[in-house]
Amino acid sequence: MENFQIEFYRSEQGNCPVEDFLNQLDEKMLTRILRMISLLKNYGNELREPYSKYLNYGIFELRISQGSNIARILYFYTSGKTIVLTNGFIKKTQKTPATEIERAKRCREDYLERKTSHG
Repeated sequence: MENFQIEFYRSEQGNCPVEDFLNQLDEKMLTRILRMISLLKNYGNELREPYSKYLNYGIFELRISQGSNIARILYFYTSGKTIVLTNGFIKKTQKTPATEIERAKRCREDYLERKTSHG
């Protein structure tokens, strides 16, 4: 099976929300998340709940739990077999916060816009 390419979204200014998120995690959660990213890389759009879930606007969430902590990494698919991870957060409520989905949508729009204008 052909692997997917995993890319971290980076703003024009060089900010990388996913990297910032990963850098603040403890080792157990980080290990768990990296394992999930690896699963996503291997299975891509075949990865389903409970690991991955479609939200809306082309945005998906990678679902990770470690003990009582629940983390989410939002992502989208782009041309070919590329998956772009946009942002991550520790989940405190039942629903994924709209602000995080909005953030992922903005990252996606920015990414696609820059991709088409720069070829």
